[in-house]
Amino acid sequence: MKINYISILFKQKLTPQQAFQKAKHFCSYQERSHHETAEKLYSFGLRKAEVEPLISQLIEEGYLNEERFATSFAGGKFRIKKWGRIKIQHELKQKRVSSYSIKKAMKEIDEDEYLAVLQKLVDQKWKSLKGEQYLNRMAKTSQFLLQRGFEADLINKAIALVREKENDLKK
Repeated sequence: MKINYISILFKQKLTPQQAFQKAKHFCSYQERSHHETAEKLYSFGLRKAEVEPLISQLIEEGYLNEERFATSFAGGKFRIKKWGRIKIQHELKQKRVSSYSIKKAMKEIDEDEYLAVLQKLVDQKWKSLKGEQYLNRMAKTSQFLLQRGFEADLINKAIALVREKENDLKK
């Protein structure tokens, strides 16, 4: 089998119109950040002068919306992956989403649901460490939830509730 190394090295450059069609498809099957979409357009061999007008056109036609992206990203990571606010905010910053959109997305996470998910995760982790010493259980549970992106003060309150329940059962 003969490999054409030249075509691998010099990937075919798309015209701005071809790239726009591909970008529309790229943005239509999943919410995308502006930065992600720009990177995709650059991967098609376009230059900055060609990418910026295409991004503007995608925004105008409703294919790109940073607030919509941030809200769906935050909601999905919270509901599906059980991430905390800190981790979600960090990931959105990595995707170069504006702080305004991040704040708006954080408001969409229901406080009661957030605390319920945190408490459920604490309960599960605490039970999984049943054979451990008390301090190890606390440390491992806290570390697990901090890695998930939950706030330290909320974690401490949730662990205190689990300990209260445990002590009530012993009485």
